[in-house]
Amino acid sequence: MDRSRLEDQDEVPMTPRSPADEDRERLLDVDIDKPSPAEGQDNLARNLINNYAMAAQGGIWGLTLVIWAACFFAGIIFFSAHVLLNSMGLLLITQSILILQPTSTPTQKRRGTALHFIFNAGSLSALLAGLVIIEVNKFSHDGEHFKSLHAVLGLVMYLFLLLQGVVGFTQYYTPMVYGSVDRAKSIWKYHRIGGYVTITMGLLTVLAATQTGYNQNVLHIPLWLVIIASVFVVVGIVPRISLRKLGFGR
Repeated sequence: MDRSRLEDQDEVPMTPRSPADEDRERLLDVDIDKPSPAEGQDNLARNLINNYAMAAQGGIWGLTLVIWAACFFAGIIFFSAHVLLNSMGLLLITQSILILQPTSTPTQKRRGTALHFIFNAGSLSALLAGLVIIEVNKFSHDGEHFKSLHAVLGLVMYLFLLLQGVVGFTQYYTPMVYGSVDRAKSIWKYHRIGGYVTITMGLLTVLAATQTGYNQNVLHIPLWLVIIASVFVVVGIVPRISLRKLGFGR
């Protein structure tokens, strides 16, 4: 075939999209007629470090490293897995939020949604495993369940994240369970708000954990350090929030 004819073509014919693909494009506000960006402009990894994201990364990675170091220096025991898994879960929640701040091109929206799902699946798995660890530990010596502020906040966070996972998955992959694609799309803003509530609950849970006997007697992670790390996470996320996507303004 003549090379000049190939170069004159605007686009390579696209693979026909299924009805499910079209529904997901409507959910994500994907404009299929929008020209593809230049190579490199769809690099979502930049969302993890651009602008204020570096503050969030510094805060969450610093907090995670301090927690893990405290566990290893204190000596690894069965209960340590609860602390390690939960800190890893919070780290992944942070990445799942940053990766979508923002997405604008069709490719970014599709890839961002897929990565958001992967991060949250990993987070939910780690957190639920951490919950199992603490419950097994409690049952092993007839300990009281969900008595401390840390335990109550942690339970609320688990429930929020589980609800977020169910809603997010069904909205994107099975939107018709809500009756229509438009109805599924209409509750995206509540899913986004729920995500910010979840990470806030996670940070509050870690703050409360500094007042538990295990931390005060074994880990010795200072409250002030967790406060500083949490402030960095908040400073890195809040300025990147799109109020329009939360239903405020246009």
